[in-house]
Amino acid sequence: MQVFKKHIITTLSLVFLFQFFTFAQQNYKSTAMKWGDGYNQPQGTRLQKVISIENDGFYILRTKTPTSSTMRPKAYVEYFSKEMKLKKSNEMELKYKNKRRDFEDVISFGGELYLMTSFNNEVQKKNYLFKQKISKRSLVASKSLKMIAETEAKNKEKEGTFGFNISRDSSKLLVYNQLPYQKKSPERFALHIFDKDFTKLWTKNIILPYPDNSFTVEEYRIDQKGNVYILGTLFQDQAGYRRRGSPNYKYIILAYTKDGTDVQKYQIDLKNKFISDLTFRVADDGDLICSGFYSDRGTYSVKGTYFFRLNSETKEIYNENHKEFDFEFLTEYMSDKNKRKALEAERSGNRRKQPELYQYALDELILRSDGGAVLVAEQFYVYQEREFDNYPYFGYGGFYRSSYYNRRYEHTTYYNYNDILVVNIRPNGEIEWTARIPKRQETENDGGYFSSYAMSIVRDKLYFVFNDNGRNFDGNVKDNRLYNFNGRNSIIALAEVSKEGKVDIQPLYSNRDASILTRPKVCKQIGSKQMAIFGEGARQFRFGSLTFK
Repeated sequence: MQVFKKHIITTLSLVFLFQFFTFAQQNYKSTAMKWGDGYNQPQGTRLQKVISIENDGFYILRTKTPTSSTMRPKAYVEYFSKEMKLKKSNEMELKYKNKRRDFEDVISFGGELYLMTSFNNEVQKKNYLFKQKISKRSLVASKSLKMIAETEAKNKEKEGTFGFNISRDSSKLLVYNQLPYQKKSPERFALHIFDKDFTKLWTKNIILPYPDNSFTVEEYRIDQKGNVYILGTLFQDQAGYRRRGSPNYKYIILAYTKDGTDVQKYQIDLKNKFISDLTFRVADDGDLICSGFYSDRGTYSVKGTYFFRLNSETKEIYNENHKEFDFEFLTEYMSDKNKRKALEAERSGNRRKQPELYQYALDELILRSDGGAVLVAEQFYVYQEREFDNYPYFGYGGFYRSSYYNRRYEHTTYYNYNDILVVNIRPNGEIEWTARIPKRQETENDGGYFSSYAMSIVRDKLYFVFNDNGRNFDGNVKDNRLYNFNGRNSIIALAEVSKEGKVDIQPLYSNRDASILTRPKVCKQIGSKQMAIFGEGARQFRFGSLTFK
């Protein structure tokens, strides 16, 4: 079995049969759902993200990925009203003076939209990054093309791509890219920092202070002062990946402050506990807010959750707290048989068989206005199965030879997006409550295209929207069984999490009624009480408005 991290999965081709479960249209007691018009989806294109949200509408990015080396990617920016009507669509021009640039991204920064493209100069072995302002009225990119960064790129496929991270107040932009590999040397990266007018504040080529293949970058963050923080895993062996069983890595945060002149290293430790997963945010006061999961068993399981604040100047850790999930929480959705086995292991002190949660990926760390935080994670894992078929061999001249067979291997990749965990944390770091939203989504060879969830924050409640199997709501589910969503019998479910941590799950509507299948990963909250729901069918797509009352 081969396991993949959640944030590096590439979406594969869509292979689904639309066999829908007939389910009466039902608005949840605290919501109202209304679908917009259906539109033809340009062939081969895919909605990537909601770029920006305005008072009366929102902008989206649609791309077309090339299917051969002779094709070039395409990018479209589209504007929808909050009534879910398409008002404007425009393809981005990627040629400049008869030279074609590579599409990098469209970003919203400082209240404006920017087209980010690059050009690889094979002779100079450099890659150049350009920005163009996009008119919000016409969706046409400015003719003024400004180069904002250049980098070494011996092999564009490895070093030529730029990444972007924007501060929480949208005042600072980090552009980063990997530099060419040097044999037997640590990895190198380039950091470029800009203000909202694209004035370069500082730039720095950094060399990781660790041997090659021993440090993996997990996250980049930039704060409103232009300081950069890099979270990574430092492996204690040469494997460069997580091993099952005994922990073989630790978490490190590298800080580049004072225009990159001051470099600090923070090793993240939890006393007597192994940190199995970590994420962080930069608070407005400059402190690092860290939270995640720990385990007693190994690298892929979860025993409890933790939280602490790290003073970025003194390196002092404070408001440190951790909480082990109780037995009932860990076994809540187990069958009665498995729960009895877990209880026996708990009573006998058999740590190897005591219940822990498996393979959760951190998605969100939401900073509350009172200094607390909310942590959201989802069970996610991928595995592959290989099967082979014997088929007859036709020899010279095409004649069948019954004594000869060739062996053909076929790979099936299974994408699992299951339960959601929510952890509410007080300002002093105490874990106030934990909630678990049960769901099961296992699909084949599709990258989990219609799996996972969308989230909205409405006053003091959290709402989660996800595709589910209608049989889970027909009243006949026994022994905590969950029917799997795999594209069939499909409805949208809505989970409400109250401020006390209570979970209420109800069917929201049938995908069949809208003649689409919803893609939760690209749905987005677009107002204080409104979420844009996106769905697509064979060749059509549409947005729906989900309003929270």
